[in-house]
Amino acid sequence: RDHVQAMQERKALHTLLAKRQEDLPPRRMKDSYLEVILPLGSQPEIREKYLNVHNSVRFGRILEDLDSLGVLICYTHTKQEMQPRSPLSIVTALVDKINLCKKIIHPDCDIKFTGNVSWVGRTSMEVKMHMLQLHDGDYSPVLDATFVMVARDPENKRPAFVNPLVPETPEEEEIFKQGELNKLKRIDFSTASLLKMAPTAEERNIVHDIFLNTLDTRQEGEGTVSFRSRKLPPNSVWMEDAKLKGLQICHPQERNIFNRIFGGFLMRKAFELGWATACSYGGSRPFIVSVDDIMFQRPVEVGSLLLLSAQVCYTEKNYIQVRVHSEVYDADTREHHTTNIFHFTFISENDVPRVVPKTYGESMLYLDGKRHFAAIMKEI
Repeated sequence: RDHVQAMQERKALHTLLAKRQEDLPPRRMKDSYLEVILPLGSQPEIREKYLNVHNSVRFGRILEDLDSLGVLICYTHTKQEMQPRSPLSIVTALVDKINLCKKIIHPDCDIKFTGNVSWVGRTSMEVKMHMLQLHDGDYSPVLDATFVMVARDPENKRPAFVNPLVPETPEEEEIFKQGELNKLKRIDFSTASLLKMAPTAEERNIVHDIFLNTLDTRQEGEGTVSFRSRKLPPNSVWMEDAKLKGLQICHPQERNIFNRIFGGFLMRKAFELGWATACSYGGSRPFIVSVDDIMFQRPVEVGSLLLLSAQVCYTEKNYIQVRVHSEVYDADTREHHTTNIFHFTFISENDVPRVVPKTYGESMLYLDGKRHFAAIMKEI
């Protein structure tokens, strides 16, 4: 239906919003529990959409499905008996983490997604989702995902209250507590961000060692180093040579009910560019190990130009850490705005060259990539 008309109709839903969180009935974790089957095995006609050239499942499509499922779980948590339509606009605030325990997702076996709301603030909800795949009659785990969703008013303008969550068992208490810890961990991580605080002493040493390692002393003689001549150490790649860029025109086909571009679509595009960057860098097929810390900083409007740039920012053995920065360009105002930063960890079939920063800015990207990589390795 026409978006303008749909948005007009949504305005009337304002009267259904709760004035206080206390006015909303509490929910249990099992109230929002959903199971969804993706019938790749039993319905071959949908397989084509999910197939990649390596004859496995496109992970970008899975990201889109997780995003939709996360929203659906939150609507299930907040559903009121008497209301045919929800007054809430639920949007993805961030992807906390997605960890994979399988390299290959088969294109001809059914997939099952399960999930529920695991933690609730006043206007935000954490959702935990799991993906399993059918093999020999049993579903075995493929990935675990944690998303954070926020509820907003019918026109998506300001925050709105959501039903509180009441844990019922000791296990649920533990899950709820973990949600609270995740929130604090995110605050710590952003407080210690290299944009706000200088690197630690240990990190400064790492940067200094890399710098000394790339100084070309032969050019200028030992005693007269001007710090200008740099040489690339063996089996290494300069960071500036390890990037790819992409451009997306945001067509109406990819929009959500608020006439903005759907978050899952942005994740798929960023992932595909990140994968291509890891592929061209490592020279062999990379496999996704983890996705973490995707912040949705601002919405992407229909009609904008979406500029994506992917950068290999850290490597270790056969792991490649890729950061994808996405920004929108408004042709009318000629302004660029960051919309998202994505962090992907890939594993390559063979060991990969070391990525080497040359400038101070690149060194900060390198340290940021190292931090993300370390956090992921601890999880796995």
